[in-house]
Amino acid sequence: MRKHKNKIIAGIIIAVVLALVFWWGGDTPGLRGRNPGPVPATVREAQTSLPPQTAAPEGMAEAEEKSGDNPEKNDASAAAENEPQNPDSTSMAASENFAPAEETAENPTFQAELGDVSYSEESGMEIDDVTGKDKYQTDPVSEGKPVPMEPENAVISDKELTCTLSIRCDTILENLGWLDEEKVKLVPKDGIIYPEQTVIFYEGESVFNLLLREMKRNKIHMEFENIPIYNSAYIEGIGNLYEFDCGELSGWMYKVNDWFPNYGCSRYQLKEGDKVEWVYTCDLGKDVGGSYGARNGR
Repeated sequence: MRKHKNKIIAGIIIAVVLALVFWWGGDTPGLRGRNPGPVPATVREAQTSLPPQTAAPEGMAEAEEKSGDNPEKNDASAAAENEPQNPDSTSMAASENFAPAEETAENPTFQAELGDVSYSEESGMEIDDVTGKDKYQTDPVSEGKPVPMEPENAVISDKELTCTLSIRCDTILENLGWLDEEKVKLVPKDGIIYPEQTVIFYEGESVFNLLLREMKRNKIHMEFENIPIYNSAYIEGIGNLYEFDCGELSGWMYKVNDWFPNYGCSRYQLKEGDKVEWVYTCDLGKDVGGSYGARNGR
């Protein structure tokens, strides 16, 4: 009887141990502190066209997404594009605007970084009192700078105006060790893809309209993606040189009259005599005089 009793006790112990192992190693949500949680949605939601806007003069190039020949991107770029984004951080492919630090006596430049709320609202921006930004995640602009014009509200006439345009990637020449070997031959020896020259644009056009037309006219590769959350096109590549091709912090930026706008190129309405420059950064804008939040205007 004692022998059977010991067997029964041993069997009970084994059963209890197995039950504990099963419970401990189970996949039930909540066990062992697990919380599956929602999968973050990607910020860069591709669309096949830009927001509708007034028709341009006859002969003007229509906006098309991912235009030009596209060589196979490197693994780093592909991985970065597929990685889910947070709307408040950048991939460079993305704002992508860091929230400014709280204003204190030790941080006297806070207001300058944030921009002028009253000026921006008087000029047409609608600033949310809670976020301190407009509905497209844009901080107020500094006083005296142009506020964004939404592409769908633009009225493009047949009146011809002029500005200057240039595109350069000379920063890559200083960081060739970061560039894929197969891309080295794509970098001009002087780093200039499109030398500064006077070009024609039509009243009401944006920086994006101008860039797209001139790249097509000069048969220079260009690829872009429409980003609805920022209501603007994002320039991924020019001359077959893409974001992330020269390091994790690399990509295209634009400036007008030596100012890096904090909003996308589709929202910057050109004026007579503007000086438009597209530059390639290898260090989130620090090497070209810009800043993280201004990269590609996002």
